[in-house]
Amino acid sequence: MQFEGIYTPAISPLDANGALDLDAFDQVLESLVEAGVHGIVIGGSTGEYYAQTAEERIALARRAHAVLAGRLPLVVGTGAIRTEESVAYARAARELGADAILVGSPPYALPTAAENAAHTLAVDAAAGLPIMLYNYPARMGVHMEDEYFDAIAGCANVAAIKESSGDMGRVHRLACRHPQIALSCGWDDQALEFFAWGARSWVCAGSNFVPREHVALYRACVLERDFDKGRRLMAAMMPLMDALEGGKFVQSIKHGCTLVGLKAGGVRRPLQALTAAEQDHLAQVVATLRRDVAAITG
Repeated sequence: MQFEGIYTPAISPLDANGALDLDAFDQVLESLVEAGVHGIVIGGSTGEYYAQTAEERIALARRAHAVLAGRLPLVVGTGAIRTEESVAYARAARELGADAILVGSPPYALPTAAENAAHTLAVDAAAGLPIMLYNYPARMGVHMEDEYFDAIAGCANVAAIKESSGDMGRVHRLACRHPQIALSCGWDDQALEFFAWGARSWVCAGSNFVPREHVALYRACVLERDFDKGRRLMAAMMPLMDALEGGKFVQSIKHGCTLVGLKAGGVRRPLQALTAAEQDHLAQVVATLRRDVAAITG
């Protein structure tokens, strides 16, 4: 599988009682298909997987597979503290017909490189599907380093890595030392640099509610190879990226969805909703972004 384009880590809408709202979830997915994104990720951080039961996570993945019906590739997250749990999610992804899985480092445990590699290989054996690795040390506590990549070198299913360290030096080294693993941007305000280093995909939470604008940046940099245009688009999008990184990431993504007419519901505790002032600020940022990107793309 070739990971190319905008992959949206879909939100998990909630109803007034805090339960999953599957009808609203359907609408989110349909809006993304219509907007022209290139793939969907279920069970990622933006989807609040850490606050869901195993049954809820698998139900969302099954629902996504049914709604998408092959129109877009479906990537299912396998993140969990215990390898046995990740293996169960990987097995479920295979059984429901997912196209690929997302495999990160188990959080909190702080595995060594060899232990982390053994985790990845166990998850791979359970799914037998293309893998996008997920390096997110701020959440997981460890990096995927050269020793890790050496240990998984024989795993033919590893196709890409969502690099979310925020360290541009790592992007340079990944591109040069591990060219067989496709780069995927996992740190939004570095998207332009990722594309310059050859990344052909971007897993971006903001594409839940401004998908066309994210597609425009991908198209400019990857398909048109017009980095002058890409710089202008990136400059227009930076205020949104700054707003999302203000400390209430998932809350902001969900409120952004409400701004474009989607039902998102609240967030699960311990997270809490945006304040009225934060909502107003995000609305202004989104309106300006859409206007400026439209002016650049025509």
